[in-house]
Amino acid sequence: MPAIHLERKHHLGLKKARAAAQRVADDMAQSFEMASEWEGNALHFERAGVSGSLTVTRDRVVLDAQLGGLVGLFRSRIEERLHADFDRYFS
Repeated sequence: MPAIHLERKHHLGLKKARAAAQRVADDMAQSFEMASEWEGNALHFERAGVSGSLTVTRDRVVLDAQLGGLVGLFRSRIEERLHADFDRYFS
């Protein structure tokens, strides 16, 4: 099963990083119909063929996702989109 792991430092602090993570989740929900739910400082997300979490700390954000089925064929495209979102929201 293909996986995506992204990790990035940021200087936003925890509160702003959580808000940025929520914006990433909102973008992904709109584009890919993905549901998400917070558990502490981890935002868990899921849809058919994708599951994972986006965890934030005061200085780091980590995304881990598992791609199943046909979604795995679009791994590089999904990673490009996530990198762009991380650049936009966590810089």
